[in-house]
Amino acid sequence: MLRRLVALAATAALVPLVAVPAADAAPRDRYRASIAVTEHGIPHITARDFGSLGFGSGYAATEAAVCTLADTLVTARGERSKWFGPDERYNDQVTLDASNLQVDAFVASLHQRKVVEKLLKDPVRGPGPQARAMVDGYVAGANQWLRTHRVTDPACAGAAYLKPDVTSLDLWYGVYLANLLASSGVFVEEIVDAAPPTPDDPGLPELPVAADVDRDALLRALGRDPESPFGSNATAVGGDATTTGKGMLLGNPHFPWRGRYHFTQQHLTIPGRYDVAGASLIGSPVVNIGWNEDVAWSHTVSTAYRFTPYEYETPGPGTTYLTDAGPQELIRDVVEVETPDGTVTEDVYRTPQGYVVDSPATLMPWGPLSVWAIRDANAEHLRTIDTFLDMGKATSVRDLLRRQDAGGGMPWVNTTAADRAGNVLYADHSVVPNVPDDLVQQCLTPTGILLQQVAGLPGLDGTFAGSTCAWRTDEDAQRPGVFGPANLPKAVRRDWVMNANDSYWLPNPAQPLEGYAGIIGCERCVRTMRTRMVSQYVIDRLESGRKESPRSLRRHQHENRLMAAEVMSEGGALDQVCRATGETEACDVLEAWDRTSNVDSVGTHIFEEFVSRLPSLPLDLVDPVWVTQFDPGDPLDTPRDLNVANPQVVQAMADAIASLRERGIAFDVPWGRLQVAGDRGAPPIPLGGGSGDEVGNANALASRWARDNADYFRAVTYGSSHIQAVSYLSGGRVDARTILTYGQSENPRSPYSTDQTRMFSRGRWVRFAWTDAQIRRDLVRRFVVSGP
Repeated sequence: MLRRLVALAATAALVPLVAVPAADAAPRDRYRASIAVTEHGIPHITARDFGSLGFGSGYAATEAAVCTLADTLVTARGERSKWFGPDERYNDQVTLDASNLQVDAFVASLHQRKVVEKLLKDPVRGPGPQARAMVDGYVAGANQWLRTHRVTDPACAGAAYLKPDVTSLDLWYGVYLANLLASSGVFVEEIVDAAPPTPDDPGLPELPVAADVDRDALLRALGRDPESPFGSNATAVGGDATTTGKGMLLGNPHFPWRGRYHFTQQHLTIPGRYDVAGASLIGSPVVNIGWNEDVAWSHTVSTAYRFTPYEYETPGPGTTYLTDAGPQELIRDVVEVETPDGTVTEDVYRTPQGYVVDSPATLMPWGPLSVWAIRDANAEHLRTIDTFLDMGKATSVRDLLRRQDAGGGMPWVNTTAADRAGNVLYADHSVVPNVPDDLVQQCLTPTGILLQQVAGLPGLDGTFAGSTCAWRTDEDAQRPGVFGPANLPKAVRRDWVMNANDSYWLPNPAQPLEGYAGIIGCERCVRTMRTRMVSQYVIDRLESGRKESPRSLRRHQHENRLMAAEVMSEGGALDQVCRATGETEACDVLEAWDRTSNVDSVGTHIFEEFVSRLPSLPLDLVDPVWVTQFDPGDPLDTPRDLNVANPQVVQAMADAIASLRERGIAFDVPWGRLQVAGDRGAPPIPLGGGSGDEVGNANALASRWARDNADYFRAVTYGSSHIQAVSYLSGGRVDARTILTYGQSENPRSPYSTDQTRMFSRGRWVRFAWTDAQIRRDLVRRFVVSGP
């Protein structure tokens, strides 16, 4: 490794660079980076220090996604109402969906209390010097690009907020808000609109019973919509199961194709010190998902909760609540939001634990007898950049996890990784409130019991939130209030591990992980069809007597098998259900269907429509779709045996066929003419893949809030995003194949806007240039950027 880094340093010094005006290289310039752009617009950034590395990263990211980065920073400043109007809604395409005024009021509350500024000064909860340098440099790079370029993206060209005045504090607030995605970010509307009951309008006390709770609606209100899951897949195959004897990784995060949670690709190098490549979310100067010379990793969204709600008894309508230290008054923050029509005043309420919510949809209304507030573990740190930055230095999967734990800032994802030595890792070592099961049982309120039973979220007694029901502290945790590594699940193996957003319980069927706190996830619980499919790819390969090769592992990405179709077709059950409807034309197509979602598959849409209409799992957990119910002793082969005798199943097929006919959608049309790219400016490029969890497609794609090509059956705006297949080879080599499904540039006028989308459509991969020789081979342009 040392020899390669020395060679990197020598090459960087010898490669001629595009001439830069003398003023740009003046001593006053604090930052300087070389950027080599290879095919598909991928930037390879080389610098002498982390500040300059961040500078190059910020410059390149602004070029690729200036409108989204600017929008992210406007949000972080609490200025959405000022620029876009208070009544327009902000939808981050994941969990936050609120008016601009509500978003701004929430952010203004954070600014008014100087939440981020205090964390920046905190030696334990705040960032370290290298992370600070990366952020400072990133902001300087973004400003430099804005100073020297005219924005041509029609989404924001000419906007008054596009000024080279971005500050590091702006970006840190953006990072902080991203941390809250799965916690406070879900409740922005309910936080800002929370108002105390009054004698004239006391509200109604609500103590629901389990039979009356709509589980799907509750999960939806908690940001866990069963019909629109926030997902990803990752499979790591170890040396005992690979043809290379070394580790391999196939990672596919399912993220939005637009907005602040889409990726850009980059390669970051400080010769002799740091060398990592992969993809970064907008506003992140560091690689979030990627690889270095020795380790590759990917992430999947974890099932753990990042917060706990506390229920406080109240003596009556108003702002007084009861604690074991006596009655207390809620903290009221009055904030001001600037709008085009003047300043608007809003207020938010807090307890020492966190923001008050008025959220009847999550069983947490502000009523005359109690009030709820949420304590958010991800609101108590600013360690995310440190965590990802340090992971890029790892030399093995164990070292990767050690560095992740030392960072203490993995906000809401699992990690799956493979290394050169042939070891593989699965771990959910994300930020989780330290609420073990014994504390939960001691502190549940009556409604809290129901929340836990239905959604797995414990509702705790706020009376004792500062004492016996306070979060605990583990000695090995990076900071107080969160679980330490010893109480979080992990598996290190030599064959394979995977995760597809089910709980940590089963990274490999030979190694179930059990005995962890319920707030992290469920154990001995049913797996989705997508989890079963991702596992089955490897199982089938190994059971055939062949090991996984770099080619076979990346081929799984585009095989587009559907686990539900394979299981339902056993014994001819799927065809039997269809024939029971009497719909001969549609059933002839379905019977001939190849059970995949390739672009040329015919019949995929009939099956997708059928599965979407199947009866849901009731609270008594007897699934009406299957004859053989889930068996924790056989978790990857149950449930099974489609219940052909259930009239609800037959009716689901009949309704699916009727719906297609009513919409004028032919039964024999190929899937690629129905499912097309739907991101901004993209032509209707045909796409394989399809629905994830219930249909069981690892290549999960979805249409959410589509605008372009919305007249198609499915205009894809979400799902498979930065896909990477990384294999470690002999002689220190790395075989890195990637595809950024929606392209490196979000500007529809850029040649890098849809080039990778077309490759994705054809099942092709980008050979990511990793070595200097590969960069020279694929070089499009090389230049130096510098600035103050």
